[in-house]
Amino acid sequence: MTAPIPREIPDLPAVPATTPPLLRAPVPAAAVVAPVRRPAVALFRLLTAVVAAAGVALELLLGTPDRTLSYFGVQANILLAIAMFLSASRARRARRPLSPTVTGATLLYVVITALVYHLLLAHTTPPFSMTAATTAPVRWHGQWATLQILHTIAPTAAVLDWLLLTPAARLHLRQAATWLLYPLAYLAFLLGRAAVLTPSSPARYLYPFLDVAAHGYRGTLANALLLGLAMYALAVFLVAIDHTRPTPVRRRV
Repeated sequence: MTAPIPREIPDLPAVPATTPPLLRAPVPAAAVVAPVRRPAVALFRLLTAVVAAAGVALELLLGTPDRTLSYFGVQANILLAIAMFLSASRARRARRPLSPTVTGATLLYVVITALVYHLLLAHTTPPFSMTAATTAPVRWHGQWATLQILHTIAPTAAVLDWLLLTPAARLHLRQAATWLLYPLAYLAFLLGRAAVLTPSSPARYLYPFLDVAAHGYRGTLANALLLGLAMYALAVFLVAIDHTRPTPVRRRV
């Protein structure tokens, strides 16, 4: 037998007049907006990659590969060429941009390269050179032109790409400490390389402020610490500028 049907239906609870607030989406809306093709951006980044690669290639022709590839400026320009080539390909094919951790690190390294050269190396005695030359590079000749490409032109192009073609607020303070891992590894490589080479080797110490024979390990590590603090301060400065500058583009490139 079935239960009798009640003659009266009990009152249902009242529906609240206000609905609960919507939860914040875990993924920002900008992350799901499909990027668009940017042929002009792709062209500029491709040219930047070519310039950086050309500077490295010219330096390899002028010097020996083992010495040339040991310079921080050369390694930074190799990273810049790779990052710019990949970014150009992504901008042309409307793909997601490279991680800001990668692009921010590359930007920091090439800016450090430019600042160290122009503030500490451009007017040293004996003159700074990436080859075995003992005289100052002649203006508008091969070594001088290569130094300008690696330490002025390519870093300037990287900064312009960041300021004019890259959306703002992509860099974060938590990335700054991570960016210093590579310079720290480079310092260990540089000191290890010097320990392996003979004391008479002219290319034993590539940078005068990291010359253990001239400053001792205590002085060299003190100089390295000062440089590390300056690098971290520069990284924080780039992050601050990235969060205060206007966004040059409305969509991801």
